[in-house]
Amino acid sequence: MADSSSTPRVSLAAVTPAIALGPLDGRYRSATAPLVDYLSEAALNRDRTHVEVEWLIHLTSNAVLPGTSPLSAEQQAQLREIVSGFDGNSVNELAEIEQVTVHDVKAVEYYIGRRLAAIGIENLTALVHFGCTSEDINNLSYALGVKGAVENVWLPAARKMVAQIAAMAEATRAVPMLSRTHGQPATPTTLGKELAVTVHRLTRQLNRVAGTEFLGKINGATGTYAAHYASVPNADWQQVAKSFVEGLGLTWNPLTTQIESHDWQAELYADMARFNRILHNFCTDVWSYISIGYFAQVPVAGATGSSTMPHKVNPIRFENAEANLEISNGLLDTLASTLVTSRWQRDLTDSSSQRNIGVAFGHSLLAISNVAKGLERLNVAEDVLAADLDTNWEVLGEAIQMVMRAEAIAGAPGMENPYERLKELTRGHRVDAERMKEFVSGLGLPAEAEARLLALTPAKYIGIAEDLVDHLQK
Repeated sequence: MADSSSTPRVSLAAVTPAIALGPLDGRYRSATAPLVDYLSEAALNRDRTHVEVEWLIHLTSNAVLPGTSPLSAEQQAQLREIVSGFDGNSVNELAEIEQVTVHDVKAVEYYIGRRLAAIGIENLTALVHFGCTSEDINNLSYALGVKGAVENVWLPAARKMVAQIAAMAEATRAVPMLSRTHGQPATPTTLGKELAVTVHRLTRQLNRVAGTEFLGKINGATGTYAAHYASVPNADWQQVAKSFVEGLGLTWNPLTTQIESHDWQAELYADMARFNRILHNFCTDVWSYISIGYFAQVPVAGATGSSTMPHKVNPIRFENAEANLEISNGLLDTLASTLVTSRWQRDLTDSSSQRNIGVAFGHSLLAISNVAKGLERLNVAEDVLAADLDTNWEVLGEAIQMVMRAEAIAGAPGMENPYERLKELTRGHRVDAERMKEFVSGLGLPAEAEARLLALTPAKYIGIAEDLVDHLQK
């Protein structure tokens, strides 16, 4: 019998257009595409071009170097058009230049230099990349890209999804639900209050992410401005650098080695990872509630839940989100722990690591998208929640023994050993409504306290759970 593995196959690597190696650029492209404008290699090169162009404009506008003067408004506009017009042809041209330079930032310098003659400023070619080490351009470009991705893509998507959960919390604030601590029936709550807890947790992390400081520096090969002062000793280079970095919308870092220390990135990725973990916890809880029937999933017309069991509607959105959150956190944790270290004044480990920022963001964004879609197809099965409460009257044992304690303190006789008496009645036993009411009636409680307990049901034993949802509005 012929070995099928020896049969020649078409090389998929040679197929055009190119086939994506990873799922973020393949089957999940629609969910993650918005990040391409900020965290792709092409976006990085566009940001590098942006930084180089703005540095040239900044140096001339402030006449930092003797013999230079401010560019005309038209010349500045033409320079900025190099950035605004950055497209697929630009990507290809840069790739061709880099094949010669074997250096990505140097390729950007040459790319800009090619265009100065047409603007009438070919004499300023030497001013492109003046005083800069590659990391001066890279750290600012990464900061701009990450800032754009956070503020324009990730945060809006995350806030929109959290708003969905908040709307569910508001809609179900009064829907009573049996709690489970250690997996066992416990003091009832409301579905809305439990959802509100998640919203509160996620919102705190989003606020931390929104408060991120995006730092940058432009101070030369080892952060000393040595080349700057050697070439132009009379300029105030710290002020030139500070005003430039802040003009880009970033926070100036005054003390660095050759690299910006990346501490702000570690802080951001830790906050994002914490958000991911809370969302992961939410996904596993929702999955569990679906499994016990608290949530019913609305089937998608034409969709298949199982290849062999036609009745199934699987919670795939939440399972997909779990997996992608775990992958995202694996990368975010690695970035946060490795980017803060560098041997002496510089090593290149951060360069390779930072190329995966977009992947880390992409898996988180994909998870957020899946949770949002999953939430859209959830219906609350209030009848199942009610039935679960009605078969767990033993949860009122806490209320009864606490009332007995209060009455004992107030001087009512016969209220001894309340915990032990309730433990004997309820521990390891199912107690129905009739048995619980019979027990309460035999305690000898004062009339008002007895009436209060006899009116209590598991569905009514929710404290102020409904009102606690109001904290989301504060």
